[in-house]
Amino acid sequence: MPIDVKRVGICGTDYHIFAGTQPFLEYPRVMGHEVSGRVSDEYQGADFVPGDLVIANPYLSCGSCHACSLGKPNCCSQIKVIGVHIDGAMTGKYALPPKNLIRADGLTPDQAAMVEFLAIGRHAVARTGIIAGAKVLVVGGGPIGLACALFARMERAQVTIADTSPAKLTLLSEAFGFDCVDAKDAIHMDGLESGITHVFEATGNIHAMNASLRYVANGGTYTLVSVVKGELNFSDPEFHKRETTLISSRNALQTDFEYVINAIKNGDIDTGKIGTHKTTLEDAAENIAKWAADRDQLIKAIITISDQ
Repeated sequence: MPIDVKRVGICGTDYHIFAGTQPFLEYPRVMGHEVSGRVSDEYQGADFVPGDLVIANPYLSCGSCHACSLGKPNCCSQIKVIGVHIDGAMTGKYALPPKNLIRADGLTPDQAAMVEFLAIGRHAVARTGIIAGAKVLVVGGGPIGLACALFARMERAQVTIADTSPAKLTLLSEAFGFDCVDAKDAIHMDGLESGITHVFEATGNIHAMNASLRYVANGGTYTLVSVVKGELNFSDPEFHKRETTLISSRNALQTDFEYVINAIKNGDIDTGKIGTHKTTLEDAAENIAKWAADRDQLIKAIITISDQ
């Protein structure tokens, strides 16, 4: 089903692709999986009307494997994510099956392009099962970490964000009101003493992923949202004495997309503060290289493909 692409968000995955550290990708590849667009005039089906604003669910699943049979197409054994396993939507027109398009009624094209990455954070929070009032530490203040923090707070958790960039921490504190801590200071935060029930790891750094178990209190959860090349290694005695619940969270489900859309419409998520940078398709290559090297003042960058 053809859509006229309007906006494409730049994700941490895209920066990893640029740097050559994305584990599920073969080059060459056209990027672009955070996509909003309008149904093209040539569409003649019954699911949508030409001109409808839609969001791309970028996860193409087989529908028949074990994961799909369990209602988990987000981790389908044959999954193909646009912009990662197959070419993505950094182009004027793109085609997806109707089941992979979600209505974006009531959203702007910019907002619609932010739904996918927010849904990843929502999925991680939903999988974790946050206890209201519990202490939550999000390690990594990028877009996915911010998404986890926002939805954890909506579950009435006490949320702190740790990052290595003082400028990023200042931005997240001033714009979103989160308690923030420099990662160099967080290294002294012992979960056994601080009572951090839920830790979300969203740095995209294997060393941080291996080290962040120490933040988890006894009986707590450790949710890995980042996906990078490397091996997970941490002390089995440390893991067992906490009776840690280790959770991996991959992609998102249709219900997560719908939850995010409603949160934006209800004003629970301020997309105006999230969309900090914009560029055009013509300038995207230059800007992605620049942003990959310095994201201290950047939360979410969006490429304008078409203004119409």
